[in-house]
Amino acid sequence: MTSFPPHVPAVPDEADYDRVRLRQWLAGTARADGFGRRELLRLLAAAPTAAALPALGATGAAAASGHPAHASGRAASSATPGGAPRAAGAARGRAAAAPGIVKPLPAEWFVVRDTNAETRWSALRGTGPHTPLDRFFVRNHVATPRLDAARWRLRLWGSGLRGAPTYDRAVEIGYEELRSLPSVTRSAFVECAGNGRGYFATQQGEPVSGTPWTLGAIGSARWRGVPLATVLRRAGLLERAVDVMPRGLDDDYLSDGVNLGPVRRPLPVAKALSDVLLAYEMNGEPLPHDHGHPVRVLVPSWNGVASIKWVGDIEVSAEPLYSPWNTRMYRLFGPAHPEGGAPLTRAGVRSAFELDPHQRFAAGRTHRLTGRSWSGAAPVRSVEVSFDGGARWRPARLLDRPRAGDWVRWTADWLPRHQGTAALLARATDAAGRTQPDRAVYNTHGYLFDAVVRHLVEVV
Repeated sequence: MTSFPPHVPAVPDEADYDRVRLRQWLAGTARADGFGRRELLRLLAAAPTAAALPALGATGAAAASGHPAHASGRAASSATPGGAPRAAGAARGRAAAAPGIVKPLPAEWFVVRDTNAETRWSALRGTGPHTPLDRFFVRNHVATPRLDAARWRLRLWGSGLRGAPTYDRAVEIGYEELRSLPSVTRSAFVECAGNGRGYFATQQGEPVSGTPWTLGAIGSARWRGVPLATVLRRAGLLERAVDVMPRGLDDDYLSDGVNLGPVRRPLPVAKALSDVLLAYEMNGEPLPHDHGHPVRVLVPSWNGVASIKWVGDIEVSAEPLYSPWNTRMYRLFGPAHPEGGAPLTRAGVRSAFELDPHQRFAAGRTHRLTGRSWSGAAPVRSVEVSFDGGARWRPARLLDRPRAGDWVRWTADWLPRHQGTAALLARATDAAGRTQPDRAVYNTHGYLFDAVVRHLVEVV
């Protein structure tokens, strides 16, 4: 693992990082990329330290309003970078249609949700610790671009690099050059922050906005790539650099008629230099188009939006950065959170059975159930299951050695004696001592659902 130099502080979690950046912006030392001064001031009003800091100065106001929403200057369009055509994959069997997704989406493996595809948990039974590429969920803001690896180049630019290169005069690296650098392989899951969102409504009776994922917006893979630290240092990383912001090569994202530019989200330099990868392989194969071909960012343990697909440039900044993807989106709003919203933190502890909803089981027979559990903060320590609605719990048997940043498979035997609908429950506890709660904390966008899910099945 690449170590980072002494000037880099310990890796923060997203909540700590957010609080620091809010204070810096209020003091006039951070730049907001792609949204207005009024919106950020609303966030600042909710920051617990806002009242103790100086008023916004001219430097901060100018930086918040004067930086372009996206460095490339592209307008929102259907054109793909490099001029390559875009296509949705041909149908196969009972394949479902999804706008802009390339790979086939058989209905027995996926539930299509607008521009996204959720993996059915029954499709993972017996597949091993890593999600097969053809069954890996797809989360797209816009359509999947088809990019040519031979023409791909990564641009590194900004005030945090030696000579402060601009976007137009960026330090560049090509695909084959990237692959020639020393690589590492890491097993890790990627999970959408909205995974489980549908259960706020169906299980807790609380309507929320956004894609109604159940628990299939997650997948684990064996990723191969080059540590971002290696590339940053080769590009001339300076000690005064504080943030890096990768941007995708997918089309600009429109929200309520406003062009927010390509998907991008800043990271602190400490995180970028610790365990972040520029990944080009997944499970021993080149990245598929839908999962970031030719190169994506992999940010272990942080929410999936940080792992930018189809990365095309990385701004390295000596001043803190903001974007719409960590201000107006991917924040927690609701009665339990500050008025300006709270930042997303690492995902909670979650568990899922490898079953379809309302799957049928024969009464009077023993059935071997399988499932997986994971946590964004620490390895899963134990898993318990209940077959009587939570009145009694017993341990499940773990099939993998628990590791940070990845899930663990487990199994448990069940002998249903009576016909009718039954609720199967699974709850995990991680090495940090966090156990799944009975109820998730509500937020209007339905992020971070971590409650024990009641999986209903039919005994016949």
